[in-house]
Amino acid sequence: MSDIDMLNSLTTAVVVVDSRLHIRYVNAAAELLLDHSARRLVGEPLASSYISSSLTPEQLQSCFANQQAVMNNEAEFVLHSGQKVTVEVVVQCLTITKQADTPELLLELKQVDLQRQISRENSQRQQLYATQSLLRGMAHEIKNPLGGLRGAAQLLARQLTEPQLQEYTDLIIAQSDRLRNLIDRLLGPAQLDQPQLINLHQLLERVAQTLSYEYSEKLVIDRDYDPSLPNINGISDLLEQVFLNIAQNAAQAMSGVGAISLKTRVEHQLTLFGQRYRRCAVVAITDSGPGISPELQGQIFYPMVSGRIGGSGLGLSLAHSLVHQHGGKIEFSSEPGNTSFLIYLPYRTGEEYNSDA
Repeated sequence: MSDIDMLNSLTTAVVVVDSRLHIRYVNAAAELLLDHSARRLVGEPLASSYISSSLTPEQLQSCFANQQAVMNNEAEFVLHSGQKVTVEVVVQCLTITKQADTPELLLELKQVDLQRQISRENSQRQQLYATQSLLRGMAHEIKNPLGGLRGAAQLLARQLTEPQLQEYTDLIIAQSDRLRNLIDRLLGPAQLDQPQLINLHQLLERVAQTLSYEYSEKLVIDRDYDPSLPNINGISDLLEQVFLNIAQNAAQAMSGVGAISLKTRVEHQLTLFGQRYRRCAVVAITDSGPGISPELQGQIFYPMVSGRIGGSGLGLSLAHSLVHQHGGKIEFSSEPGNTSFLIYLPYRTGEEYNSDA
């Protein structure tokens, strides 16, 4: 294997620049990181390969002047695609090639935000598996007595002659069915319905209408929709439930007084749970409430975890499960006055949808 082949097999991006800070070499990982081919990059100024960076030309020139390595664990680059990446950078001043009249800089760049994303996704998966395991155990313990309770209520109803007394047995039967359906929804359907093309804006409008009916003019709902957002394959009822659960949590956290923003965008070339997608729909639901307490932020997707007195702690757990069934993920950030949930939904064909489900 040649030296070039070895460098191209690295997952760390390698860039060599000369004293003018013009690029002399990039390996395959650097092409991927900078989102440009070697033909486009080599010979051009390093600064032309991105829009902006916290790694300044002055810092790079100081390597030449001081003949010392520079390290930056949190260097940020904004690429021409608009993507923002965070990398760990090591810059060394070396005489790399015999043909070089002056020392050159060797830059090693390792994308750390991708590692953090993988870590977050693994954590979400573990939460989901733990939730499903817990709910399966609960389902067995709850469904059996519920079935007995419902059956006893049906037998009792047959013995009653007064209609007003049958209202009580009807209530017992209805509530038993409601609890059973809730458990089934939390576990997720054994087989998902056939996906259909969905207009996400129509779902969000139904959610906005539901909230406006409940909270009236005290709750301000802002829309920021991308009119070019394509329809997406999915299950309409399930995705509407996701958006409604998150938006209702936001409204309840503000006691119905404040602002909620519904925003849609399309992002390209995203990796979700190790799979690369050409494009994804991103729905952002943001509120102006008090925020999620730091001690709850690591466990909000677990069932029975709620920051609200009287809350069931099931809404976000259900939303998490339903989004995962669509191949997507939920991320959030929270501070007082600004809590935002981002729902990522990949554009997939019906065949891809069914194979992942």
